[in-house]
Amino acid sequence: MALCAASLLVFTAARLRADDKKPTPAEVHTNALNHDPLVKEAFEHFYNLDYPAAVAQLERLRQMHPGDPHATALLLEAEVFQELYRLDLLDTTFYANDGFLTGKHAVVEDPAARDRIFSLADAAVHEADLRIARNPRDVDALYARAWARALRCAYMAMVERGFSAGFRLATKAKEDDEKALEIDPGYVDAELVVGVYQYVVGALPFPFKFIIGFAGISGSKSKGMTLLRDVAERGPTASAEARTVIALFLRREGKYKDAIHVVRSLKDQYPHDYLFALEEANLRKDDGQGMAAVDAYREIVANAAKPGYYASTRLELAYFGLADALRGQRHYAEAAEAYEKTAFTPGASPELKIRSLLAAGQCRDLNHQRDQAVRDYQMAIDTGPNTSRADTARKYLKNPYQGS
Repeated sequence: MALCAASLLVFTAARLRADDKKPTPAEVHTNALNHDPLVKEAFEHFYNLDYPAAVAQLERLRQMHPGDPHATALLLEAEVFQELYRLDLLDTTFYANDGFLTGKHAVVEDPAARDRIFSLADAAVHEADLRIARNPRDVDALYARAWARALRCAYMAMVERGFSAGFRLATKAKEDDEKALEIDPGYVDAELVVGVYQYVVGALPFPFKFIIGFAGISGSKSKGMTLLRDVAERGPTASAEARTVIALFLRREGKYKDAIHVVRSLKDQYPHDYLFALEEANLRKDDGQGMAAVDAYREIVANAAKPGYYASTRLELAYFGLADALRGQRHYAEAAEAYEKTAFTPGASPELKIRSLLAAGQCRDLNHQRDQAVRDYQMAIDTGPNTSRADTARKYLKNPYQGS
């Protein structure tokens, strides 16, 4: 998500008043298609994680607007997030530290979903190219092309871990969004990709920049956050995305209370979005709120049992968070049980299963249950023998985990 960004931008979304004392925001503009009731309905489904319904609505929209790159990009967005959700890649704990950049992860790509996503991305870019060839100042087409490239980049980075190729796409997206903002400073949604890029490049460790080939390219966390906050406040369609990214970045910085405040705004707006509820619980856990986090996870599980409360849930993510919170309170036996429940919840991804089994083994060791620990370590290895976590499990097969 964070690596689907773009590059440098002179911040033009505000103009100074004649008295040079107070900035006057530019009038906000967006593609007229975003006001279509079908789009609004589709994104109500989208933010409640009912991706099949969102995809169906946006398929209809695309049929009604053949050749419109924005319609294609909207459908692409729903398809990308539907697949990321299926793969458990919308759990922000995955990105809360730099292990995501360097570790090996067990993600089983669905070739059919990949081909569908890449085909839609190609179509959106082609449709935008045709319009831009006729009118290089077509802001809607520039934005649609940037968004399509950013979404493809997000898929490549998160699923295929193709960071170098993804960065090249992000650079192209950056150029389109920069030009869109140059032409129309009020096209606030275009600040999203630019803001993410600014923050991510400013925050990445130098060795990683060097490895993927953009050492020397600069970014600014503060500029990035300024842009993202503007989108969160004024973006006609990207406000929720901006707030989600802001909360992730605040979490990485350890500013958990600030992040909780942002996530609460999302949860209040979309009370039946399972991931927003989960994120609040995750942040309470990270903030050291202990049993308050445990209670929040248990509330999610209870709400999930109510018919129709959530359109879609990944209960394994709540169980994993619950396990982490219990572990933080040194309730090792309960934590191990919750990790094991995570691993064997139907639909749990191989990546999450390995993480859970390794953590379960560690908790069993801390609780002096060596036989159960060895069992969990071995299952972690069997699930993903070529992952970095399997390497860690092999170490603890030889010597019991003693805490760190």
